[in-house]
Amino acid sequence: MTIKETKTGDALTVELEGRLDTTTSPELDAFLDKYYPIINELIFDLKGLDYLSSSGLRVFLKAQKAMMNKGGVLIRNANRLVMGVFSVTGFDSLLRFE
Repeated sequence: MTIKETKTGDALTVELEGRLDTTTSPELDAFLDKYYPIINELIFDLKGLDYLSSSGLRVFLKAQKAMMNKGGVLIRNANRLVMGVFSVTGFDSLLRFE
């Protein structure tokens, strides 16, 4: 998985490419931990994400909890397969999508 970041003011956009699974989710989790205290909005651009496992979903859940009293989490460009995982698990009602 590749993580690309763009910080604009107090907003962070994280672009993911590849697979977010048990092998790669700890890397994303550690990456995000350093930003939670200093951002007010978190945007995920998932146009390059090919696969999402339950471990990846846990990272999104943690992000949502960390950003709950701030601007929250926004998901952009989720493909049909990834969006299906969000839908089947009920995450489509927990997160904002664009």
